[in-house]
Amino acid sequence: MAMAWIGKVAGALIGYAIWRWPGAILGAIFGHQFDRGLAGRGAARPGARRRRSTPGERQQLFFETTFIVMGHLAKADGRVSEVEIAAARDVMQRLQLGAADTRLAMDLFNRGKRADFPVDDQVARFRRHCGSEPQLVYLFLEIQVDLALANGTVTPAQRELLARIADGLGVGRIDLLRIEALLRARRRGDAGGTQAEASALERAYATLGVEASAPDAEVKTAYRRLMNEHHPDKAAARGLPESMRALAEERTREIRAAWELVRERRGLR
Repeated sequence: MAMAWIGKVAGALIGYAIWRWPGAILGAIFGHQFDRGLAGRGAARPGARRRRSTPGERQQLFFETTFIVMGHLAKADGRVSEVEIAAARDVMQRLQLGAADTRLAMDLFNRGKRADFPVDDQVARFRRHCGSEPQLVYLFLEIQVDLALANGTVTPAQRELLARIADGLGVGRIDLLRIEALLRARRRGDAGGTQAEASALERAYATLGVEASAPDAEVKTAYRRLMNEHHPDKAAARGLPESMRALAEERTREIRAAWELVRERRGLR
């Protein structure tokens, strides 16, 4: 800051030497612009040194944040149920984790259960490193919402925490509700629901996150966006841990099957 005046003084002196007082005034004006340019470069310098996270770093942070936040979400209403513990273990099994990674995942889950755990800081860190990759963000949220649904209903405390997490990741409430609707439809399908409970076509629309009355163009856009968000190869390139590839592949198959059903019923090409 001590040198912020150097441009104005130098400009005024040079201008005075060339054209006396009018030159001094013009020189001071141009010197002021020079000083502003210097200040701008100085302010930008710290940001310029900030490097982009590597896929390996994002993989590690995705794994860590996933199980920490699952633990915090399970304990949000004051008690972790056996069903929630089973749901967490089911995720570990679906990821085909080895013994060492399973122990690490449980340690992270237990760490997140602490009432004083700074979950907002953890989410902010996740967004800083992974927020530019929507594939990672949406898969992360799907895992969390799925845990909250393990007991059949999302408690008020869990719903409040999920909304906070979504806000922290820059995800809107509508998208969060869409994820919940999708996962509820999936659970009904897994339970072998009756036609009255949820038809295959209704589940397909829920999977795509659109209403049955949505125009064709909106349905196509939703399908393409979801495939781009969940494609395993793209997600892996952006930092999805290899152990979680199976989840992305499963999600992609569901999206494609939903699209094929809707496309056939609508007669789309």
